[in-house]
Amino acid sequence: MPRLRNLHKLLDPGIRAKNLRAMNFALRGLYWDLMRSDARDPVFVVGCSRSGTTVTYETIAMSTQLLSFGHEIPEFWDGLWGPRRNGWESEAAGADVARPEHRDAAQRYFFQRLGLGRVLDKTCINVMRIAYLHRLFPQARFVYIHRDGRDNVSSLMDGWLHNGHFALGKLLGTFPCAVNIDGGAFKEWAFMLPPGWRDYNDAPLEEVCAYQWLTANRLALDASRQIPPGLWIRLRYEDIFDRPVEMFREVFERLDLPFDEPVARRCATLAARPTSIVNGAPKKQKWKERHAAKIERILPRIRPLMEELGYDVDG
Repeated sequence: MPRLRNLHKLLDPGIRAKNLRAMNFALRGLYWDLMRSDARDPVFVVGCSRSGTTVTYETIAMSTQLLSFGHEIPEFWDGLWGPRRNGWESEAAGADVARPEHRDAAQRYFFQRLGLGRVLDKTCINVMRIAYLHRLFPQARFVYIHRDGRDNVSSLMDGWLHNGHFALGKLLGTFPCAVNIDGGAFKEWAFMLPPGWRDYNDAPLEEVCAYQWLTANRLALDASRQIPPGLWIRLRYEDIFDRPVEMFREVFERLDLPFDEPVARRCATLAARPTSIVNGAPKKQKWKERHAAKIERILPRIRPLMEELGYDVDG
């Protein structure tokens, strides 16, 4: 009788569609296991969360020569190496933990869901995993975008305050220790879990977000020294306003992709597009309207890296 009681599930369109997708993935996985067709190494868009990675990803994804998910896949990357496998150390990963079976699992996952081809991925935790990804995919291209630390930290704060939308509990599960960020306003981390996160479990929100920005960009810059120059493309968020067409034309050329008229038209209007689900259209120096006093307080901490990235902090 229990089976009869569950009969309605077989007739539910949503459940049937989910089961069909699972069956399709399983069949594609079996095909992959037999054929092992090797695809060209991926393109990874990397950067601190809230630094312009989404607009960069969506623009590059216009190319018909790339396959893309249309969303981030942190659950996959964390499943290969993440908090549940490293004792809740962080979501970062270095070259030392890269394994051949991780590459095989990634290629299989891509093929099951996208088919065979060159994949474009934008998963923000990967800014802390560049050396790891380079070890797995030695010919992968990395498109790294950075943003003025004041604006980036301010935008991270807005994201943390956005009704738990970016909270990590739904992805990682219950945290192994107490989190009381900003006087207990936050009981779990959001966006990404950097190395040393436990040291900030009782810190004010602006200090937590500053630490996320510092860690993400520091790890990216350090890893970039291991990447051949031809595989590393560095962008400034601010160029979305100052030279969007020229910037993305250069990106497409370096990725060996055609920069056609529809892409050029999109690029010309990027500054007016409401790409953020948090606080409206892109804008320079938005921090002055949002969290000015708190950003001024953490500015001495982020100033050195901002200057290393080429920002005129006093200008």
